[in-house]
Amino acid sequence: MKKSFKKRKRKFYQGFKMEKSNIYTPGDKRDVNPNWFTDKVHMKDISKIGSVDQGIYHVYFHQGARTKLHYHGGNQVLIVTQGKGSLEIFRKFGAKKTDFKIKRIEKINLKKGDVVHIPAKTLHTHGSIDKKQTFSHIALNIFPKKNSEYKTVWYESDFKSTASGIIK
Repeated sequence: MKKSFKKRKRKFYQGFKMEKSNIYTPGDKRDVNPNWFTDKVHMKDISKIGSVDQGIYHVYFHQGARTKLHYHGGNQVLIVTQGKGSLEIFRKFGAKKTDFKIKRIEKINLKKGDVVHIPAKTLHTHGSIDKKQTFSHIALNIFPKKNSEYKTVWYESDFKSTASGIIK
């Protein structure tokens, strides 16, 4: 019995190379569109470890920076690694793709060690709540299905009542 298990185990790992990354070392920076954020943000791409089902990023929000209002085509998980932040969930009113009313329906304060799941197509924003301390999290952007692009739609917004044009 043991021998057959070992054979199966060898076959399973045959041709598969494990890779690792360290979230705290420099390198593997991902270019970010500054129009997606309210202030300075930088991002490290951790997906290069061989991940094919999700994008993995370590995102740093400086000087109270937040994401602009957005939603993802797939689920997202945030794992807080540093500082204090928040996740705010919004409800969209109307059928228009741009220039619609919004209302914040939930605000979740985040601190180091917190983990949150954001379902696909949930309108939200997240980031720092402290202008003097960096906030960071690991974002797991889970692809919606095989061979499908992970799409994020970004909006200009006042974060209170109105979302306007889509940010490219």
